Amino acid sequence: MALISMKFTMVALMATVALTTLCNAGKVYTGGYLYPQFYDHSCPKASEIVNSIVTKAVTKEPRMAASLLRLHFHDCFVKGCDASVLLDSSGTIISEKRSNPNRNSARGFEVIDEIKSALEKKCPDTVSCADILALAARDSTVLAGGPSWEVPLGRRDSLGASISGSNHNIPAPNDTLPTIITKFKLKGLDLVDLVALSGSHTIGQSRCTSFRQRLYNQTGNGLPDFTLNQFYANELRQRCPRSGGDQNLFPLDLVSPTKFDNHYYINIVAGKGLLSSDEILLTKNSVTMELVKQYAVNNGLFFDHFAKSMVKMGNIAPLTGSKGEIRKICRRVNH
Repeated sequence: MALISMKFTMVALMATVALTTLCNAGKVYTGGYLYPQFYDHSCPKASEIVNSIVTKAVTKEPRMAASLLRLHFHDCFVKGCDASVLLDSSGTIISEKRSNPNRNSARGFEVIDEIKSALEKKCPDTVSCADILALAARDSTVLAGGPSWEVPLGRRDSLGASISGSNHNIPAPNDTLPTIITKFKLKGLDLVDLVALSGSHTIGQSRCTSFRQRLYNQTGNGLPDFTLNQFYANELRQRCPRSGGDQNLFPLDLVSPTKFDNHYYINIVAGKGLLSSDEILLTKNSVTMELVKQYAVNNGLFFDHFAKSMVKMGNIAPLTGSKGEIRKICRRVNH
């Protein structure tokens, strides 16, 4: 009996160890809470509905792919991936849409509204706005020619917003590299994540006001940024003067502005990264420089790292279980 009991204890112990190992392995991929099959029973068509509406929006306006991808970034870097970026101002809530990184810049909210409306009709009170953002970011990347990945799901929506978090936590175009590294590190993201996720600038556009100082007064001494290719700088000055034209738009990737590829890194190596935060990946740190050079010659490596880093970013501080809520309308809390 003692031998049988001992065997049973050993089997139970091995099973526990195996289960713990499995759970820990799961945590590496999904944060322990999120998993791609979350809606398989409660709303099996969820991903299909999101993809259908994102496809329609991006087909109509290719720039929308970058806009939807950016919304997910700007959501996750403030209080975690909880759809706080979607809330309008109301009552005690001051919208993150008013923050410096988002004002006159963040867009795609109407596409998210349309997706949410369709999902509420199909599966009321089920799919969160935070998960819609994560799925739309993946679908936008694929539609632009980029990599795909399984999106862990099960996030819930926040009950508030943080305009101060939006102003201070989102990496800015003129931040120094140490500041950007710190902002990523505070979210559990490393240098590979930083350089790979910066590659989202392979699509989309930026305003003159975001890079003007590089053309005229990079360090306050009245001189331009000499790491910027001077022929490219002269082209940019034609539509980005010293004053005025703040909202004039320029492609972040001048070679293939609507195609998700590694030209962003090739441009940086050639001194043609548009934003200061792009070019300093090459000029201010040996590790980030090496990654830029690797991605410039290896599109497959960039795609692989980007997909892994998107999953990692999507796992920043999600609300799960009974935390937060499932909003009926993404722009406002339920009560």
